[in-house]
Amino acid sequence: MNTASIIEKIDQEIARLQLAKSYLLGTSITKGPGRPKGSAIVSVGRRSGAKPVKRRLSSEGRARIAAAQKARWAKARKATKAAAKKSVSR
Repeated sequence: MNTASIIEKIDQEIARLQLAKSYLLGTSITKGPGRPKGSAIVSVGRRSGAKPVKRRLSSEGRARIAAAQKARWAKARKATKAAAKKSVSR
């Protein structure tokens, strides 16, 4: 067994014992608001000082995204003009 799995098993046992203790004392274990803090096991697996790899877009990909966004804007403008024309003609 490696150290990480031993620590994980110990944490599981601690959680089980705390739950049993809360049942015996008649209290409930309430978790605080927000996201739980990361465990030490996760941080051990990461390389220290490693930067995340940046994802790069090709110029063709960027052009496709720009064209799609312009089409969405045109569709929104068309819908706005149609709604305005409909309300004026009434």
